[in-house]
Amino acid sequence: MSAREAYLAARVLDALLREDYGGLASRVTRTKDGVGLLLADGRWVRLAPGVLFQDFVVAPDERLGLEQVLETLVELAHPADSEGVAAFFEECLAALAALELHDGVAEEVLRSGPSYETLAAFVDHPVHPTSRARVGLSEDDLRAYAPEFGPSFELRWAVVPGAADRLPPDVAPPFADDLDDGEALFPVHPLAVDEVRKIDGVRVLDETAVRVRPTLSMRTVEVSPRVHLKLPLPISTLGVRNRRSIKPGVLADGARAELLLRELADPDVVPADEQTHAHAGHEYLAWMVRRLPEGEIVPVAALGAPGVLDGLGDVLPDYLRLLLRWNVKLFVRYGVALEAHQQNLALVLGGDRLRLLVKDNDGLLASPSRLRAAGVEVPAFADERMLTDDPHALADVFVTITLHLAAAAVTFAALPHDRAAALLRDTLAEALDEYGDDPMARLLRARTLDAARLTGKSMITAGTLVSKERSGARDINKFYGTSGPNYLRRA
Repeated sequence: MSAREAYLAARVLDALLREDYGGLASRVTRTKDGVGLLLADGRWVRLAPGVLFQDFVVAPDERLGLEQVLETLVELAHPADSEGVAAFFEECLAALAALELHDGVAEEVLRSGPSYETLAAFVDHPVHPTSRARVGLSEDDLRAYAPEFGPSFELRWAVVPGAADRLPPDVAPPFADDLDDGEALFPVHPLAVDEVRKIDGVRVLDETAVRVRPTLSMRTVEVSPRVHLKLPLPISTLGVRNRRSIKPGVLADGARAELLLRELADPDVVPADEQTHAHAGHEYLAWMVRRLPEGEIVPVAALGAPGVLDGLGDVLPDYLRLLLRWNVKLFVRYGVALEAHQQNLALVLGGDRLRLLVKDNDGLLASPSRLRAAGVEVPAFADERMLTDDPHALADVFVTITLHLAAAAVTFAALPHDRAAALLRDTLAEALDEYGDDPMARLLRARTLDAARLTGKSMITAGTLVSKERSGARDINKFYGTSGPNYLRRA
């Protein structure tokens, strides 16, 4: 058993325990040897107190095999989940293969002087155990296109009849002007070529052009330091149901959300420009040009990579103050909660101040009544799931995204537990104190600082194991039902 297998096996069992899949938490027992859990093969696994997000985790000195954990999953699983369980097996194997492949080249990638986006991809997702899995991709595919390998490649191109939107000159290839009237050129990620070839009337060109590098999200590529291009991919990440194609309406909703955030932004918050986009009515024919501000841009996810925070100096307190002050204001004053996790946020360094970059906003949640009360026009989102007047639904997003992923995961990785908890607690309290007894501020305080437990997302349950019909999940990225200890409370 490799060290990587033991690492992944523990992460998978932790996730199943956190989400209490199949009632697994009820199997936790206390004996004279401590707290533990009995696996399907009779192995008793010792557990340790969980620091973040859950009560217990696999003890650090326990070495488990992936097969042991997956056999236990099979024993727990409802018969209706057999397809999801099989898919999760594939995810686990793909994640292990990707981890071991990357281990073999990580030092070489580091010697090459990687970008911050590449360094961000070195860091595993704080919660999802199989975040490295891109099921169906070969080792060569991963080396060629996955961000943690630091590759570059040229885009493919398709001629689409009847499409009116034209790429900006700084993104378009030299042959973009050679088309007939009524045709448009769409960039195609090399991994999506086979899917695009199946679309009637669309012609995939043999020429490659425009060299790019993958960002942390993989389907978004860097054309130049200030220009990113988002393209559909025929893969799933963070769960088999999290397809990385781009459905009609998503890019337009993201552009609408950006305009809303520009109206509500603090002086040191910069929404990325995501207004230039096109969709040809097929999930694999779409593109969005993202323009970034001047300055050195460091994805928040990269702060967990070795040495990054040390190289940036003492930016963590300023980042947390900026993050929490703005997100609390959005929540209390406007009824807006962002799905801006560690991948969708970045620090912008330059000049005499730190700024916060926010991008990819098509997952935000907004309250129409709160916006109207504040004199703000309600965006005409195509996806009705982006609008709700339920303050607890808004609080769920704040806790699981802003607090857990954007704030706590970074802070607890960088600082000892007591210092991390105090910094987070004090910064959030300061942000909430501005609003006194405002009902929304009281609700958010009750759901965070004063809560006995903090809500969490059931990511593998909704993303892979259980169908939406059985789980009832309206949106698999906003599916809750788990909770963990409140790491903000004083010991």
